[in-house]
Amino acid sequence: MFAVRLAALVSALLSTGLVAGVFYAYAMSVMPALARTDDRTLIEVMQKINVVIINPWFMIGFLGTVGFTGLAAVLHLGSDQRATLIWIGIALALNVIAFAVTAAMNVPLNDALAAAGDPATIADPAAVRADFYQSWVRWNIVRAVLHTAALLVLGGALFAAGAHHSRVEAAPVAVPVASHAR
Repeated sequence: MFAVRLAALVSALLSTGLVAGVFYAYAMSVMPALARTDDRTLIEVMQKINVVIINPWFMIGFLGTVGFTGLAAVLHLGSDQRATLIWIGIALALNVIAFAVTAAMNVPLNDALAAAGDPATIADPAAVRADFYQSWVRWNIVRAVLHTAALLVLGGALFAAGAHHSRVEAAPVAVPVASHAR
């Protein structure tokens, strides 16, 4: 059972780390680069990014932040796993909040940007940019920080799981003493 628990925990850690890295990359490079472009270019590039990012590889990682962390939590239910479960529970809460930020803030902004239509025909691209850019960047940073915090906490969970497993493995085994009748 330890191997299954460990696999779920490592999957949660990996998916959370990958998604935190994607959002970090947006915050550190993609969005600052787009800030240096004209309005139509920013709109066009973000519209294209928002289409191509919805792919199986990204979605496995993104949905895995909650799914794998939830699975790890379920697999660690039980009083003997409580120390690890506390770490996983905190990470799950952070990942759920980050997921909610994406769903409630970033996705609607992406949808509004898509609804603006072809960047070449938008009457006021500066207004479309103003409605999108600062808010999207702010919420992206929030979700990047939340997923990064969840990654750190999952690292703590992995450490706690390993420490617990080591204690269990090192515990002396009670050997029944044979009685000698004389």
